[in-house]
Parts: sequence; C-alpha cells; structure tokens
Amino acid sequence: MPTQLQDAFIQNPKDPATRKPGLFTLRGGHLYIVFAPSAVDAKSHLAFRDATQTLNFSGDQIRTVDTEIGTMVTVTIQMTVDTGSTSFTLFVPQVNLQSPETQIHTFGVTTHHRFSIFQVLNQGQTDIYKVTELQGTLQAAV
Repeated sequence: MPTQLQDAFIQNPKDPATRKPGLFTLRGGHLYIVFAPSAVDAKSHLAFRDATQTLNFSGDQIRTVDTEIGTMVTVTIQMTVDTGSTSFTLFVPQVNLQSPETQIHTFGVTTHHRFSIFQVLNQGQTDIYKVTELQGTLQAAV
C-alpha cells in the first residue's frame, strides 16, 4: 500500500492531465542546468555548472516568482562582502506535458550586481545582465 508521500508523487503516466514537471535538464553556451521543481524531499533542487564552477542548491537557497511568462527561478552563484554578488535566473516556461518527456527552449540570465564599499563607485547602472539561450528536456514526475 503506498504511503502518503508516494501518493503525492505517483501520477498516472497514461493521463497527460496528471503529468507534472519533474526534471528540467538544460544546456546552452557554457551553462549546464538541472532543475527539479519538487523532489522526493518536497524541496526544489537546482544544479548549476558553468566554465568555472559547479554548484548545488535546494530549498530556501532557491527563490521563485510566478509571472505571466513562466516562473523565474533564481539562485545566488557568487557573493562577496565588498564588490557585490552574481545571481542566475532560469526562466521556466509553462508546459503541457502530453508525453513523459518533451523538448524545452528557454533562457537564463546571469546578473552581476555591482556594489562597492566606496559610495562614489556605486553610480550608474549597478546590474549587468548576460542572457543565455538554453535547450534540453523536461521529464514528467513519476
């Protein structure tokens, strides 16, 4: 007999109406992203890899905002005390899963948030954006 937790994740694979996003696997440019909106532990997980680092995030380390164009999923990939931080935002599109796996085309934005302990250097634009097109697959949760 299934447990309550299993009931929450077991879906009818033959019924597209019950399919929910399980695992996004995306790449583009120098980025490789794996995002699970809700894993077995009921937390979101995101793995971020670029040319210089591999980082893993879960739970409260991941910030999400639902918008008209999809869900923005943001993590902080670098934090410094005196020069600012860098964040990465994955734009997760709305998807109707008609099959257990589908192709995804989206984008991610790496944002450098400039900051200086010297006020005079905090003039002008302080957020610098780099947009990366991403493509890959979305697998339905099982």
